[in-house]
Amino acid sequence: MKNYLNFETDIKDLENEIEKLKDPYNQSGLSEVDTQRISKAQKELDEKLNSIYLNLDPWQTTMVARHEDRPKSKFFIDNLFEDFILLSGDRNYGEDKSVLTGFGKFKGQSVLIIGQEKGEDLDSRIERNFGMMRPEGYRKTIRLMKLADKFKIPVISFIDTPGAYPGVGAEERGQAEAIAKSIECCMKLKVPTISIIIGEGGSGGAIALASSNKVVMLENAIYSVISPEGCATILWRDPKKMLDAAKAMKLTSKDLLELEIIDEIISEPAGGAHRDKELMLQNVRASISKNLDIYNQMTPQEVFENRKNKFLRIGRNKGFISNLDQISSLQPQTNNFNQIPKSKKILIFGISFITVILISLFIFL
Repeated sequence: MKNYLNFETDIKDLENEIEKLKDPYNQSGLSEVDTQRISKAQKELDEKLNSIYLNLDPWQTTMVARHEDRPKSKFFIDNLFEDFILLSGDRNYGEDKSVLTGFGKFKGQSVLIIGQEKGEDLDSRIERNFGMMRPEGYRKTIRLMKLADKFKIPVISFIDTPGAYPGVGAEERGQAEAIAKSIECCMKLKVPTISIIIGEGGSGGAIALASSNKVVMLENAIYSVISPEGCATILWRDPKKMLDAAKAMKLTSKDLLELEIIDEIISEPAGGAHRDKELMLQNVRASISKNLDIYNQMTPQEVFENRKNKFLRIGRNKGFISNLDQISSLQPQTNNFNQIPKSKKILIFGISFITVILISLFIFL
């Protein structure tokens, strides 16, 4: 049984009509398939899908990203990689089933695979904690990323989480520290890292594994510091204003690519990734292959510098730095004070002098 979103009513009606036409014996008076009507209805369905999905607003995109039939990390791991060996435990507290980690092969090359997994049905979602990782999950991924770095094995992460688990137990075991350590580990790696946001990329739960050389998003995925409902609750004390929040947050792949937060968008079929999972496999496989080929040509130090400079460039495209590709540290740049016109220098010194006098009078009087 297919699951439809609230803006897909017309699509549901057309698909039900097509199903009835393909099975005429369930209707009285019909004894053969009307291929002409089926073709017409299918064409109308395709047009409707294209018109709706080319004009999704940010909240509708959020709903698509959360669609329960959307392909999950386990689907991609099972179909993209060979000889996958699942590894468990953080060697400190226990196993976190909300994240799948292990080594496998991609086109003959050894890779470390990390996948945040929400689960397919109610039982598996409860077992996977709806994709919300606990501290032991992050510490497990840190352990394996360090192992991959030691043996020069690239890291591929599939991001799909509403956020890190906010429970009392998780906080007592050091949730914030585990996330910070995971980000630090990702940034220190000398091996190529590729993160693919396949559904929700929520808050620190996502960035802990998405601090990568390449951050790639599926077309209808989202990536944000908080959920639209949470943002609306904080700003307007009304979770029903999630559409306004979603628009303001710039959480869609197109907005984030424009802001240079992400590096690439993987296109989806009309109607979302769940409508053609085989096509999604092809598109994701092509993206991973292309990016691995690029980074396989780099030295470990070049890979490290590439990742560091990528994050240092974010938000600086309108700053004082002329050559963003050569950023290598957080040291402040030298101000060209001598290039300021003399009249402006006099004004600056005058304002500073008056400010000091006023502050002195205020203190002593």
